[in-house]
Amino acid sequence: MVNVPKERRTYCAGKECKRHRIHKVTQYKAGKASNFAQGKRRYDSKQMGFGGQTKPVFHKKAKTTRKVVLRLECKKCKTKKQLCIKRTKHFELGAKKADSGHQY
Repeated sequence: MVNVPKERRTYCAGKECKRHRIHKVTQYKAGKASNFAQGKRRYDSKQMGFGGQTKPVFHKKAKTTRKVVLRLECKKCKTKKQLCIKRTKHFELGAKKADSGHQY
């Protein structure tokens, strides 16, 4: 399990910064796919009419983990950058660390 803090001090390549600053960390999520992208238009055109499925449908899924992408936003100049971290099954953002040992 990977637990990443919600803030991180790292290099900012923005025009006014160009030094280490505090960044806000969020998890990257892909946006909604557009119906008007060239590939989608071509696929829909090819699928029209008779003839069944025209393109291969992927079934041989082998991976059990995902590569996590962090989105870092500079608190001062609002410049955003992405940072890829290793594969993991469980990813948490800013979860409280459980104290080990006996609790009174």
